[in-house]
Amino acid sequence: MREIDLDELRSELEDFAEPEKKGGRPPREERVIAGFEEIQRFVEKHGRAPQHGEDRDIFERLYAVRLDRLRALAECRSLLAPLDHQGLLSGVEISVADAPTTVDNDELLAELKEAAGPDSITELRHVRKSADKRAAEEIANRAVCEEFETFKPLFEQVQRELKSGVRKTLPVHNMEEIKLTEIQKGEYFIVGGQIAYVADVGEDFTTQYDRRDSRLRVIYDNGTESNLLIRSFQRSLYRDEAGRLITNPATGPLFADQRADDDLASGTIYVLRSKSEHPVVVANRNLLHKIGVTGGKVETRITNAYLDPTFLMADVEVIATYELYNISRIKLENLIHRVFDPAQLDIEIKDRFGNPVKPREWFLVPLFVVNEAVERIKDGTIIQYVYDPKAARLVKTAS
Repeated sequence: MREIDLDELRSELEDFAEPEKKGGRPPREERVIAGFEEIQRFVEKHGRAPQHGEDRDIFERLYAVRLDRLRALAECRSLLAPLDHQGLLSGVEISVADAPTTVDNDELLAELKEAAGPDSITELRHVRKSADKRAAEEIANRAVCEEFETFKPLFEQVQRELKSGVRKTLPVHNMEEIKLTEIQKGEYFIVGGQIAYVADVGEDFTTQYDRRDSRLRVIYDNGTESNLLIRSFQRSLYRDEAGRLITNPATGPLFADQRADDDLASGTIYVLRSKSEHPVVVANRNLLHKIGVTGGKVETRITNAYLDPTFLMADVEVIATYELYNISRIKLENLIHRVFDPAQLDIEIKDRFGNPVKPREWFLVPLFVVNEAVERIKDGTIIQYVYDPKAARLVKTAS
């Protein structure tokens, strides 16, 4: 039996969870405890209580403000005392006369927001009171994105394109549901008041309930990131009344086969056939194709192919080319390879130095299917399809 993925199990059972039983803790107390446990996890990791200071991480500064507030609230001290095995509540002397006897959650949230400052990466925007607990849980599962400087220009560009009208936002609640096929690498959404960028999509797997799922790496415009299941992300979008899909400026034809006057050439899709005498290649000569994208001349790209393990250490012949305009070559190539991934050639050859190499971009796909894929790229429907090697045709993916 395979190891149980707790995140996966939680996502499967979430919709069927029983309502909270009467007699349990009020939601207000649950939120206070959850906030205190976050501070405790910080202490366990760093070996000290969170501290104030401009030189401190923004999360540490928030935790420090929160801890001060919890220490000052008599109701909170009473509630948390049995859980305080680290002695956090007694860390400073409390002036009981000045401390309120009840906790106001909105007041506490307001103080945390003010302490973070206007440019805080944890600034809360468009957050509804009814979603405070869910938002806190989502943030707790995020981490600081160490590579955020790499992604920051992408968010700035999206903001500019939204202002200029190049991109638009579509309310998720006006749709039947965001389909899994619409949650692709490179797409943008708004969830929890923040722009979310799907930086990576892991390999598909089937849950124990025979449902398709995969892992996402999602970067948020506040400098955090999360690693979650695609169905969990889908569910969070649908449950967020303010959730929105940000349209892709390339929606519609991804590229044209005719160049317009104001178009700039972006590159060429090429399909190659190998002249290698490798037994596997010989046995599948008419079915095996290399599919790639280049920004230069195809003839230049294949020069000295017999010296390059990428080309199976053999000369190649050009079977088909498709010129494209105004599109990211990298994104297009990734899209093509995703579609034909089930038919990728699994072969190992030796380079000219005797080192083993596993070439990529070679697929056991008939040329007529490649032609169909290109047509679907043009009309924008390719994201709904994947190649089925057994049927030797493109088939629609499950939504």
